[in-house]
Amino acid sequence: MMADRPTLDRLKAQVPTISVGVLTADPMCLGDELALLDGTGVEILHFDVMDGCFCPMTTVGPFFIKSVRAGECLKDLHLMIAQPLDKVGAYVAAGADIITVHVEQHEHVHRTLQSLRGLAEAAGRDLVRGIALNPGTPVETLEPLLEEVDMVTILGVNPGWGGQSLIPSTLRRLTQVRELVEKRGGSVLICVDGGITRQNIAEVATWGADLVVTGSAVFDGKAPRENARFMLNAIRSSCKE
Repeated sequence: MMADRPTLDRLKAQVPTISVGVLTADPMCLGDELALLDGTGVEILHFDVMDGCFCPMTTVGPFFIKSVRAGECLKDLHLMIAQPLDKVGAYVAAGADIITVHVEQHEHVHRTLQSLRGLAEAAGRDLVRGIALNPGTPVETLEPLLEEVDMVTILGVNPGWGGQSLIPSTLRRLTQVRELVEKRGGSVLICVDGGITRQNIAEVATWGADLVVTGSAVFDGKAPRENARFMLNAIRSSCKE
């Protein structure tokens, strides 16, 4: 792994923080929608990549991700796709700063993580590598993968569609991940993704996650700028209490 980690260092300097879901914005005026985040403190844009195989919906691919002008924001890709090993190169080339794959995606997920490292090194870039777990996947499956990742994402809902409620066991699973990471003596970041709303963000903030993914709670069609500040302030205030 490359010794110089500017992207990872930048991410660590921001935490606790939020990653705002791009696909919940109005696609017909995406540039204007994203511009509303300027000055809010948001520095990470989240892309849910679904292929209709790993999960029910189909969303976007490398061409779309490359075309989105993120400004100074990091592009955070959550790949909910089947057989990612032969596909991750296109997402690295699309300008990803963070790529998260799933434990459940492929029997060779360890190889996929190694491939991501090699692709980043070949391109002379720092890429934050993440691993995600569905709600029904045992936390213990992370153990052989922790040396290959910078971040673990605990899904608070089953992947595939929006509007789901946060599964209550998410806090317990987050705690288990933290204990596993600490036992291994690592410094892996922990992310929570799914079911985050204005109504539960204050509670979720007390859980101690480094990164919280939020989409429709920001782009609700009414006040994205104010919503983004509200969500970010809720996360940041938790570390002051």
